[in-house]
This record gives sequence, C-alpha cells and structure tokens, in this order.
Amino acid sequence: MPVYSWKGTNKFGDMVDGQRVAASAEELTRLLQREQIKVDSVSPVRGGLNIPFLKREKVKTKELAVFSRQMSVLIDAELPLIQGLNIMAEQTRNPYFKRVITQVRSDVEAGSSLDQGLRKFPKVFDDLFCNLIASGEQSGTLDTMLNRLADYTENTVKLKARVKQAMTYPVAIFVFAIIIAVFMLWKIIPIFAQIFVDLGARLPSLTAGVISLSGFVQKYMLFLALGVVAAIFLFRYYRKTQGGRWTTDNIILKLPLFGPLMTKVAFSRVTRTLATLLGGGVSMLEAIKITSTTAGNVILEKTVMDVRKQVTEGRSMTDSMKSTGRFPFMLVQMVSVGEATGTLDKMLNKLADFYDDEIDSTVGSLLSIMEPFMMIFIGGLVGTLVISMYLPIFSLIGQIQ
Repeated sequence: MPVYSWKGTNKFGDMVDGQRVAASAEELTRLLQREQIKVDSVSPVRGGLNIPFLKREKVKTKELAVFSRQMSVLIDAELPLIQGLNIMAEQTRNPYFKRVITQVRSDVEAGSSLDQGLRKFPKVFDDLFCNLIASGEQSGTLDTMLNRLADYTENTVKLKARVKQAMTYPVAIFVFAIIIAVFMLWKIIPIFAQIFVDLGARLPSLTAGVISLSGFVQKYMLFLALGVVAAIFLFRYYRKTQGGRWTTDNIILKLPLFGPLMTKVAFSRVTRTLATLLGGGVSMLEAIKITSTTAGNVILEKTVMDVRKQVTEGRSMTDSMKSTGRFPFMLVQMVSVGEATGTLDKMLNKLADFYDDEIDSTVGSLLSIMEPFMMIFIGGLVGTLVISMYLPIFSLIGQIQ
C-alpha cells in the first residue's frame, strides 16, 4: 500500500503531522477523523529509486529495544493499544519500521491480536518476541512483558557491543598492516629496485625475494584485489551452507583466544533467553526450542536441542545438560538449584549476569594480550620490507670504501 504524508489539528488544538500507510487518501482521512484529528492535507509520499539491494528493510536491535520500552510505558499509562502503536509509528525514523508498525496497527484495529499482527513480520519480531507478547496478552500483563523484552534486547545490544569491541581491534590492525605492506610492494619498492639496477648493486637473497614479490604484486594487482573480494563472497556463501556452518563454527570454538570468549557469549545468550521466556510464562519445551536459535553457534544450537529432546523424554534439565558434556559444571549446578527450588528463571538470569561479567573480563584480557602481538606483527612485516631495501645500500657503501 502507498504511504501518505498528512497534517492536521488534534483535539487539543495542537498541529500534528506524520506519515501512514493506507489504501487511499480518503481512507487515511477517515482513520484520522476517528482519532479526533481534523485533517488539513493528505498527500502521497514519492518513492525514491526502487533498487532491491539498496532498500534498507532492517530493524536494529536497539530500535526494537526502544520500541519495547516506550510501548511498555504507554500501555502502563493506560493508553489504548492502537493509539500507542500510532504514536510509535509517527516517531520512528526508520521508514521500514514505520511501515511495519503502521501495518500492525491496522491489523489490530481490524480485530487481530497484537501477537498475530507481529507474526506477519518474522524478520523484525522473532519467536521470542511474539511468544512473550502472546503470553502478556493472555495474562493481562502486556506492559510487564514489553518491559521484560526491553531489558532482554538492551542486554543483547550490550553483548554485541562487547563482542564487536573484541573483534574490531585485531582485525583493523591486521588489515591496516596488510594495506601498508601491499602499498609498499606496489609503489615504493619498485623505485628502490630501479635504483639498485642502475647502480649495479649486488642484491642479497632477502632483497631479491622482496623485489620479486613486488613485481608479482605490480603485475597482478587487479587480480589480487578481485581475488580478495571473491574469497570474501565465497566464504560468506560457504558459511551459509550447512556443512560450511558446522565447519566454521567448530573452528571458532577451538580458537586459542576467541574460542572461550565465543563460548561464554553463547552461554550468556542461552541463559538470558531461557530466563526471559520462562519468566514470561512460556512452556519449557517451547522456551528451549526458541532458545536454541539464539546461541549463535550451530554446534551449541544442536546441544540445546539435544537437551530439549531429553526433557521431552521425561528427564530433568539438569540431567539433560549434564549428559551433553558441553555445559560448565557451575551452570549445571545453578540449574539444578533452580529446578529444586522453583526459581529456574532467576537462577538463569544470575548465570547470564555472571557470563556478561566474564565476557567483560575476557575482552579486556584479550585486548591486552593481542596488543603486543599485533605490534610485533606490524613491526615484523613492515620492518622486513624496509630492511630488505637497506641491505643493498650497505653493500654499495662497502664497495665504495
């Protein structure tokens, strides 16, 4: 449906405006009049270039957290759901998210439940979000569930930021060193090579090897650049295949420094998600099934599903986790206490907080360990190229003396 821009005056006499999706300008006018808005003008919004791969049809986790928090406040203030969705649609800057919220509002206005409206957009609202909304609607605690979802998504944003912090520094340093080295091989070393040829200098093995490498880079620079781009795309394609996902995820878990960090990140996600779902009244089996998709690692996802299978057969979660051999002793013990005392969701929340603290500590340690290694790598790479160019100069000085 087309998007219309409108302006009008609300029942308090204030000037208001916004954008909405509607079948026609007349329908939008009727909808606004129902909300006691005197419409001054309605005009269609002109669309830009409709290029599929340039369309930003994505909602960030942070935007979802803001939506959940603000909707919780609006509902807690006893504002009607339709009016709350209307407010959220008008103040959202993301055009795609605005269209999604507007469509959900239209579905709710037509008689659908909020849960049913949200499930039409699985890329925005996942099973966890929809299940908690359904639970909140059934129990009359929608504001509480939205607040719980806001807490969960905010913690997810913080967790992603920690992982990004750990990964960005070493990757940036490595890429920077490679770019410097390639630039020297491509532009600087050929100048020195020509000077040595003109002077008839005797080239040491290291210098000869570097000059040969420089000639290769100069000759095949375009193919090397295309090869790097192709390798990235091929890796991403391979990563999306079932076998590729298993292989790469298994390698990630076994990496010396990053493996333990990614394992803690996965356990933090699993415990936080499971705690949120169980605390929201979702059944155990459904909660475990949804939780498995949040682990971020296909091997750990299968481990969580193995736990679900054993719980289905009548075993306790403690015994099921213990039998997989992948869950740490402390996690299993805390789950055991939670099951025994009926406070499993609280214990899982405490475990998630513990793993978040562990991730912070691991990221700090990782950065402090990586920094000297990266400096040595840069110094060794660039230093080797510089020294290889100075060796013939020393040889020429010796010949002159």
